[in-house]
Amino acid sequence: MADSPKRTRRAGWNLGTGDPATVLAEARKALFVMVGFLAILWIVQIINWADHYQLTNSYGIQPRDIGRLPDILTAPFLHVSWAHIEGNSGPLFIFGFLAAYRGVTKFYGVTALVILTSGLGAWLTGSTGSVSAGASGVVFGYFGYIMVRGLFDRHAIDLLIGAVMALCFAYQFSVLLPQRGISWQAHIGGLAGGVLAGWVFRDRRPVQADRPAVPGTRGAVGGKATGSPADPSRAELHKQLDDLGL
Repeated sequence: MADSPKRTRRAGWNLGTGDPATVLAEARKALFVMVGFLAILWIVQIINWADHYQLTNSYGIQPRDIGRLPDILTAPFLHVSWAHIEGNSGPLFIFGFLAAYRGVTKFYGVTALVILTSGLGAWLTGSTGSVSAGASGVVFGYFGYIMVRGLFDRHAIDLLIGAVMALCFAYQFSVLLPQRGISWQAHIGGLAGGVLAGWVFRDRRPVQADRPAVPGTRGAVGGKATGSPADPSRAELHKQLDDLGL
């Protein structure tokens, strides 16, 4: 008599705390990474200011100029004034740390993705003749990643953190609307990239498996039949949904 396939179920929710020592070590690394990131931004700003912001003009994003397409990688490190970098530094540190505290290696991938999507958003749809620069697109990328990471990873604490951040910084959504002098296209591109990063870099925990059932029979409870026969097609459906992170 042949055994039927095991049925698989999606991995359940957990608190997402992990081993305390590991979490603390990653959080410490995340702190150092963000301090270093901000230090680089401010050093570049000093050099840029001393050169009358020629770096921004030379390496900022110029929409639809194919020769300036690589500048989407340099623009997040440049700003147009002291007020500009001051306004970005606080949210960048907070969101960056929260995005990195549970895995710095994954955080590097998230950063690369949101830099690309925010930069492409400004390059493809920005105003002709304008020059865009600043880390605000990356800020929105981290923001989007934090909001959806708990949902995709099924971590209750991360979901709570995302909800709190969304409520505390809800006013930030106002700069997603078209406004003169603000690269709102980069903000939308970064936010979309952060949501995409939440799915791309989600935790892929193994699915749970039910005990195999005997074909044509049901589980016995007190000598009576219960449950239903194993269905391979349903198991395959659950596997596909888990692969999609749903």
